[in-house]
Amino acid sequence: MSFTPFDIEVIQSKWEQRVEFNLVESGVHPLRLEELLGFPGSELEVGALLATELNYPHVNGIPALRENIARLYPVTSGAAADIDNVLVTVGASEANNIIMQTLMEPGDELLTQTPTYMQLWGMALNTGHTVKTFGLQADAGWALDLEALNNGLSSHTKIIAVCNPNNPTGHIMTEAEMDAVVEAADRVGAWIVADEVYRGAERLREDETPSFYGRYDKVLCLGSLSKAYGLPGLRIGWITGSVDTIEALWRRHEYTTVSTTILSNKLAALALSPAVRPQLIRRTRDYVRRGFPVLEAWMQEQAGLFSYTPPQASAITFIRYHLDINSTQLMEQLCRETGVFVGAGDAFGMDHYLRVAFGQDKAVLEEAFARISRVLHQLQAA
Repeated sequence: MSFTPFDIEVIQSKWEQRVEFNLVESGVHPLRLEELLGFPGSELEVGALLATELNYPHVNGIPALRENIARLYPVTSGAAADIDNVLVTVGASEANNIIMQTLMEPGDELLTQTPTYMQLWGMALNTGHTVKTFGLQADAGWALDLEALNNGLSSHTKIIAVCNPNNPTGHIMTEAEMDAVVEAADRVGAWIVADEVYRGAERLREDETPSFYGRYDKVLCLGSLSKAYGLPGLRIGWITGSVDTIEALWRRHEYTTVSTTILSNKLAALALSPAVRPQLIRRTRDYVRRGFPVLEAWMQEQAGLFSYTPPQASAITFIRYHLDINSTQLMEQLCRETGVFVGAGDAFGMDHYLRVAFGQDKAVLEEAFARISRVLHQLQAA
């Protein structure tokens, strides 16, 4: 069987440890352990952490962590999530993996939003499934293409995959768009797999992006500590869904990773506790809200070189550039000549775009953008 590599991860594996400025990482600047333990209200002390026996934790996640995750999914109708609706995974990446193993059968089709994080897309191709897409429309502020969504449906559609807030555009679906996705899924009995790892990283609004959880009976919602919390090194993700489906996913989880680590479980439970989580969300939003004006001012100085829609959430934006050079070639040239790493649009199926992260300190961004400008001006003059 042919194999489709996971382009964005291939590129990151190659370059992220070799460059001086990594503007591909789509979260905000990570916390140090001492920062996490030092938040007001933290009940986890260094001594207690050092006394931890390095044994296996609960395979599906320690109860305190799953309780804190369940709190993130209140619903206006029906039952809110509880501890049995949650499975803790090794990042959202493992979550995607075991969802595909559990739900997809021969002949099933994946209908996925584009542009998006391409893991489900690649997994479906690598297991012989048909992949169809429905786009976000660049010329309409990344609004959902509802006609393409409905045209992509068939009796074989098993999963409709969405990323909300979206990676790489930062678009947040409207309530009408979310309703349209639910209606489409219900029409053919498909599952909705909702990647919601950027919930909490809103740039303009104070309320959090609504979840798909509770809007439909066949929904699986993915979360992670990597993006909205600045804790990618803990490698903690989760799936929230119906109890019977979580149980089925748990069985695949035992085949893939068995469990996350006990230290990650304890630190994640602290991060998502009612006392600490709001402080992490505020920290992330501060990075997003300070960083985007630096990026925007720089883009506006480039004399029409870029066109873009400002992201509504996340520390990334998807920028169209107006130069006659392939996005992967441009990305590699920037890595080699400037030590600045940005994401190539090719990795999202859209050439002549760059995904640029801005969740860093102002001085870091200004230096990185100044280096990029030198190369862009050389290309313009050539």
